[in-house]
Amino acid sequence: METQNILFCLTIALFAGLLLSRLAKKLKLPAVTAYLIAGVLIGPFCLGAFGVPGLGFISLENVEGFSIISDVALGFIAFSIGNEFRLSELKKIGKQATIIGILQAVITTLVVDAALIGLHFIIPDKFPIEAAIILGAIASATAPAATLMVVKQYKAHGPVTKTLLPVVALDDAVGLVLFAISFGIVKSLLSTEGGVGFGAIILEPIIEVVFSIVVGTVMGIVCTYIERFFHSRSKRLAVSVAFVLLTVAISMFKFPIGSIHVAFSPLLSCMMLGTIFCNICDFSAELMDRLDRWTAPIYVLFFVISGAELDLSVFLNHTFVIIGVVYIAFRCLGKYCGARFSSELAGAEPNVKKYLGITLFPQAGVALGMVNMVSAELGHYTNPIANDVIEIVLNIILFSVLVYEIVGPFLTKLSLVKAGEIDPEKQVSNRIKHHDKTIPTTKI
Repeated sequence: METQNILFCLTIALFAGLLLSRLAKKLKLPAVTAYLIAGVLIGPFCLGAFGVPGLGFISLENVEGFSIISDVALGFIAFSIGNEFRLSELKKIGKQATIIGILQAVITTLVVDAALIGLHFIIPDKFPIEAAIILGAIASATAPAATLMVVKQYKAHGPVTKTLLPVVALDDAVGLVLFAISFGIVKSLLSTEGGVGFGAIILEPIIEVVFSIVVGTVMGIVCTYIERFFHSRSKRLAVSVAFVLLTVAISMFKFPIGSIHVAFSPLLSCMMLGTIFCNICDFSAELMDRLDRWTAPIYVLFFVISGAELDLSVFLNHTFVIIGVVYIAFRCLGKYCGARFSSELAGAEPNVKKYLGITLFPQAGVALGMVNMVSAELGHYTNPIANDVIEIVLNIILFSVLVYEIVGPFLTKLSLVKAGEIDPEKQVSNRIKHHDKTIPTTKI
């Protein structure tokens, strides 16, 4: 793609997102929803369908060309979520968040597995059991990006918010392990020539989690050490940005050790980077606040591009729509009931029990990453069912992401309002006071 067309696309993406956010504000919808809808409007199925380079995203391949922006944005989002793991706060809610984060993910997988395996027996020719098992595992994952943006936009604060962010962060690690177990079972079912060793399939995600935590920890320690050589706020900010970019880059490495393929999770690595940084750096709070304002345009682009990636053609297949509706309905049921049960077990506050599950509905990046893994791993299988599994899993997750990412942020906001952690009448000020001076801030 020509540089000129790239710049035109990015400009249109920013303007489309910002203009739609003004309309969303009047309709009392989260800005994230507006950004996603803007992406759909300038994507390959709307404005991009005219095929004019630079006027919009003319194809899904064209959208994929901007994947570096999504990778970077997810890195900064994960880094910000890591900031929520301050020891002072974890001492108050750490045990609760751990219990809720693990149990609700497991319960969601079991609920969706039961529903989809039941659907398989109703339509066995159109919906293989292997696809049902994989979708059940993917159901455990949530979307940290959309949730974090709603919390930041409305400055949500309270027990539900304090529990929500660590739980969403834990979802990534728990989801990887659940996905590994389920995917291992599926590969065993599909393998006709021995395939990959079951032990390696189970071991690979464990290595991914452990290695990602180690990388994030090391980068957090080194980042804090280097920050102390600089005293200018702008230079310290530049160091923070550099380390997030470096951590994302390192986390993209993949290499084999014997029969085991070693990979890293950029989300987990950057979360750990943020966690270590915020706990050992005594001026981390100020830097995180400045970083949030600096990254605002990147977040807008990320969500607009995410909206453009949504494949609207999945609505043309009635079978996918039926499976998608069942998946969405039972995943929501699993998240709500799982969060409610685990909150009761952890002795959480009443509002956490009542509203936390609804805030866990959004799903996007991590789920799509799992889909990419399914496509890459099963693509070489000779079993003809493997191609059907890839197609079904891909389209169902695309269908659900379209629904979750547009409706999910609104439901998150509504739940936090009902919980009393967002004042619906309060206008977020666009200026803050700092050292007796008023300086502008950036709203997302």
